[in-house]
Amino acid sequence: MAPHLKVLLSVLLIFALISSGAKLSESARIFTIINDCKEIIWPAIFPGENFNGGGFALKPSQSIVLTAPVGWSGRIWGRSGCKFDKNGNGTCETGSCGTSLKCGGEGSGATPASLAEFTLANLDFYDVSLVDGFNLPIAVKPINGKGNCSVAGCDSDLRSSCPSELAVKMNGKVVACRSACDVFNTDEYCCKGVYGNPTTCRPTYYSKKFKQACPTAYSYAYDDPTSIFTCSGTDYVITFCSSRNQPVCTYHNNKLVCSGSSGLKSLIGKWWAMALAIPLLINLWIIY
Repeated sequence: MAPHLKVLLSVLLIFALISSGAKLSESARIFTIINDCKEIIWPAIFPGENFNGGGFALKPSQSIVLTAPVGWSGRIWGRSGCKFDKNGNGTCETGSCGTSLKCGGEGSGATPASLAEFTLANLDFYDVSLVDGFNLPIAVKPINGKGNCSVAGCDSDLRSSCPSELAVKMNGKVVACRSACDVFNTDEYCCKGVYGNPTTCRPTYYSKKFKQACPTAYSYAYDDPTSIFTCSGTDYVITFCSSRNQPVCTYHNNKLVCSGSSGLKSLIGKWWAMALAIPLLINLWIIY
């Protein structure tokens, strides 16, 4: 089928669903992933069977909308500096899933990688972790949920302030920042052995630098009180390279729902929904 016909038919289908009043499952979670970076990134998801195979490319300002199955538990991260052939084989400078575009067989990206982690249930748990290091700024913003529903993430670019002993360089440029555990592999930095509990495993010089830059992200293994968040019945917007306070939108139950400095704001109406749906569908067609 011609590309423009595929997009047109997809838009017409969305409009038909909106007009008929069809509702999304109350138990599902809508994930909107946005690339606000200045370069192409390759988001990865594990488990990824319900997410386009767990790996795809997003150009700058491009987004994709995905539906998480009921009870899904997993992680999302970004890959940078990737080169893939037409068969989806290749390499990445950071966050790689072996040599594959799809991340179906990998539990997480190669370290260092900034991870967004989710456990979806009646009460969702979510966080952004830098325990395995940092490669891209990432923010997780719940929308239209109930409860605490705080924004998790790291919108500071730790590549510019990474201690030299932790820095990962490519062609003279810092592309990622390793964790102290990854570099030094000691019990103290890795929270293992006699340091394998929250009483003895305490913040270190390096984890404090991570925490100072990213107050709502995990900086070490037992950094729970200020790093893990809960929310009920929410959708999630995962944005790479943007401010945690930047307004974002998603579409749910016939409403375009946006976040802003004054809280949640629902913009109700079919044409608002169409305005959101058309660019998202075009983005999806480009990705596929």
